[in-house]
Order: sequence, then C-alpha cells, then structure tokens
Amino acid sequence: MATLGQLLPSCGGTVLNSSTLLPSPFPSPTTARNFRVKMSIPATQASIVLPENRIILGCGSVGVDFLAAVASYPNPDDKIRSTSFQVQGGGNAGNALTCAARLGLTPRIISKVSNDSQGKGILEELEADGVDSSFIVVSDGGNSPFTYIIVDNQTKTRTCIHTPGYPPMIPTDLSQSNLLSSLDGAKLVYFDGRLHETAAVVAEEANTRGIPILIDAERKREGLDHLLSFASYVVCSTKFPQEWTDASSIPSALLSMLLRLPKVKFVIVTLGEDGCLMLQRTEMDNQDLEERDVDDLFEKLNQKKDTNATSPACISSNVAKLHAKGIGTISASTLKFYGKG
Repeated sequence: MATLGQLLPSCGGTVLNSSTLLPSPFPSPTTARNFRVKMSIPATQASIVLPENRIILGCGSVGVDFLAAVASYPNPDDKIRSTSFQVQGGGNAGNALTCAARLGLTPRIISKVSNDSQGKGILEELEADGVDSSFIVVSDGGNSPFTYIIVDNQTKTRTCIHTPGYPPMIPTDLSQSNLLSSLDGAKLVYFDGRLHETAAVVAEEANTRGIPILIDAERKREGLDHLLSFASYVVCSTKFPQEWTDASSIPSALLSMLLRLPKVKFVIVTLGEDGCLMLQRTEMDNQDLEERDVDDLFEKLNQKKDTNATSPACISSNVAKLHAKGIGTISASTLKFYGKG
C-alpha cells in the first residue's frame, strides 16, 4: 500500500509519511529540533563517483513545516482533533541542498531567517546536514518562514498555509563581498524561484562567471521569467510547462520552453508516481536527422514501458528534429522518459 507521502504532492519539499507522523498532543515547536527526516541509506554507502570540486550554491527558501494529519478536512467553524503531528524542515532550497549534502556534494545556501527559535533550529539542522549556512542573513527581530500543513487522510490531499519570513530578504542584505565569496569555486547555482530580487543579483554574477544555473520552476512567480533567461537547466512541476507556454500537451510545452530559452540544455518535468520526462538539446550535425512530432514520439516511448516493471528505467529516443504544431522545431534533441519501465 502506498504511503501518504507517495500519494500527496510535496509542499515546499516536505516529505509526508503517515507512518512517521507523531501522535497528538502537539509537542512544543521550540523543542522539536529534528526537522529533517534522515535518509535510509547514508550517502557514504552509495556507489557514486563524485567530482573533486563539488561545491554548489543555492538561493531560495528555507522554513519550518508543521504538519497536522486529520481524519477529514474540517468544515468552517469546526473544532477537530489531529490524528498525528510532525515538525519538519521546509523550503525548496533548504530541502534540495540538504539532499545534495547527503549525496556527498558541498552545498552553500543564501536565504534569510529571523533570530527566533525557528530560525535557530533551521540553521542548526542545515549545518548538521553539511549545508554551509554562513551566507544566510539573520534578522534581529521579525519571524522566520513557516507553514501549517493540514493533511487530509480521507482525500489524501494537503492544504498549506504559509507565513513568509519578515522582514523579507532584499538585495542589499547580501553584501558584495559575501556574494563573491558564495560563488567562489561553485560548479552550479540552484534557484527555487523565491527571493527573486536577491536571486536575480546572484544569477547575474553567476552568469558573468560562466557558472551553470539550475532553476526549479514550481509555478509562475514574480521575477521567475528573468531568472529563466539565465538558466542552463530547468526542472519543472507537472503543471508548470503548460501554464508557462500555453501549449496543449506536456511534450509540446517542453519543446516550446527550449525554443524560448536558448541557453537551456535540457528541461525536465516531474510526473509524480509516473516518473519524469526530459527534453534535451543536442549539439550535432542535424542535416540527416529524421523529423518527428514530439507528441507522437512521446506516445511511442510510452508504448515501450513495461507495466510490470518494479525498478526505475530510462527509455530514450534517438536524436531527431522534433517539432510541435504551431510552436516550431528544435534542430537536434532527445526525448527521455524516466520511471518504472
């Protein structure tokens, strides 16, 4: 049986699992320090060949998530009890860089918290996981970002009520010397689309230095289009490509994104339990390449999936000229499906 974490979409990177939620009554937030769930296999045990210089920089959101599971979502003015409760680290940037650290990379993060108990807990957990938090701005007063999450056990959905950090981060919070130091030696810069004004400053400097940029495009946000103009790689939520391009299908939307973002080498869309789909730009002589409709090609890849498979697989097309009706043609590209198959 699927766990609640497998059934629900993520909220700010939070991992939900009904078997790990703590019983009520709620513990005090100030005593709940173990925000992030530990990986089942330590990174040191994984057979991964890591580069010698593996510094990555992230800029975006961190926070604390308070997850309350309920039997069913309350009606207006109801007073109900939770069935379980958990406190976890949140924020896409915080979660992404924590994962990177556990995989053996050397991450740094630019963000902002307050000097309240939640902010102190966020910093402690990031450092404990191996994320360099020295570039996080700590405000004197205000509040650190946090989110209340109501997990509905009946409908297997979740509702997020987010409180942004205050005061918000602005570009002048990051000194020029800290900006330059944060990028020193970095091989990749990651943005989750938050803190867009500060992110734009970091992206412009990273672009000047020729550092590849990865954008996590969850949904349309203020300033995201400007960030995407610097992107080397884009990873999207399921709905984002079509919302951003108005294309009629996901494959067509990915092709449209590559046409509109000429610096992007590949774009990936996550498909939940169905895996993910990647459209990759290929640098090669394309004179003799076959021309294919991207939607037809996607259907061909789907037909190759083994519905009885239990382990992940990659199903890839040959390099081709891919086109979408009313959108255009990519001269040389490869469509790849990752998932069970």
